Amino acid sequence: MTAMKAAMKDKDQMALAALRAVKSELLLAQTSGSSEALTEADEIKILSKLVKQRKDSAAIFNEQNRSDLAEPELAQAEIISQFLPAQLSEAEIEKEVVATIAQVGAEGMKDMGKVMGIVSKKLAGQADGKTISTIVKAKLQ
Repeated sequence: MTAMKAAMKDKDQMALAALRAVKSELLLAQTSGSSEALTEADEIKILSKLVKQRKDSAAIFNEQNRSDLAEPELAQAEIISQFLPAQLSEAEIEKEVVATIAQVGAEGMKDMGKVMGIVSKKLAGQADGKTISTIVKAKLQ
């Protein structure tokens, strides 16, 4: 709400649109029938989903040579990303994947699901699932 107020005062329509989308998704999740309050992990998942949606939309717009539509999507993704935990580098993700493979005793692609489940939980909000998947595949082959 503080960031939203600041965006209103600065008349930053892009930031305001992104923050309103975040607020909307969080309110929707809170009132979706569950009597439990949202945990920080749930909020991070929602924010990650919003960033991913905007990046995917921007990629589609770029494929169609519509940079006029892609730029606002990327700008909103950047604004929403500010509220996520710092993203890990590929080297840090790889280190975690290698440690998990050793811990689980994974020996091939048949164990990818086990490794992905554990690593995804550990790195929730700090790494993209696609990046984790790519690294796990490379290490298990």
